[in-house]
Amino acid sequence: MYFYDQMKFLIVLWRAWFYLLSSTLVVLLFPLLAFLLLFPNGYRPFFWIARNVWARLVLAGMGFRMKKVFKTDWDPQKSYLLVANHSSYIDIMLMFAAAPNPFVFVGKKELVNIPFFGYLFKRAAIMVDRSSSKSRYGVYGRAKKVLDKGYSVCIFPEKDYLDETILLNPFKKGAFRIAIDHQLPVFPMIFLDCKRKFPWNTTHGYPGVLRVDLHPPLPTEGLTEKDIFVLQEKTYELIHSELVNDPKQSAVEAIDVWKKATQTS
Repeated sequence: MYFYDQMKFLIVLWRAWFYLLSSTLVVLLFPLLAFLLLFPNGYRPFFWIARNVWARLVLAGMGFRMKKVFKTDWDPQKSYLLVANHSSYIDIMLMFAAAPNPFVFVGKKELVNIPFFGYLFKRAAIMVDRSSSKSRYGVYGRAKKVLDKGYSVCIFPEKDYLDETILLNPFKKGAFRIAIDHQLPVFPMIFLDCKRKFPWNTTHGYPGVLRVDLHPPLPTEGLTEKDIFVLQEKTYELIHSELVNDPKQSAVEAIDVWKKATQTS
């Protein structure tokens, strides 16, 4: 029991280090990043810094190493809708590091309240107020401006994601409406280890390899609004199947670990 309590204490310290490291880097990089966003084409160098400096330093500083497996070819000149399962705060950094080409996040408006980070997020991402139908509808127009500049769009499509006992939550349809409206191929990315090695709950996790599988894009050419549900379900089934059939069973194991922890607490 003493050993378990000591390990739990170290894990909490390690998790606290994540917040300190990621926020300190944001503050240090803030003047440069804010300056870049003043320019019409400033997002491209902004993305490069976020990807190659901020995200990679956070991953390395937490003791993580990314292992990316391409199960497909991709066109670096083409825009995609990037989607992935969302089970960890580290997903943001992992997406920056793993994505095949520059993208813009679609994220909830509440993130603008975070000091420094919120200022950058407001100017660099596509914000959406989930409680406002006008805001949700406005995402489609803002996405078009991003795509016209040659970027991809990234969305974590799960409706809710904080329940540690659920492997993959149902998807929202908004992401797939964007894909069909703009004829964007859906690029599924599976984060296989984040749920076990860096879950939402701060009493669990450990450093190591974070595997990312990049699957063949799902075409949307010729699809219409009536095909949204089919595309949504096809993407869900692909990601869910990969998590279930992962030889290392990392995400499945995470659920068992969390259930046992709640039973003994």
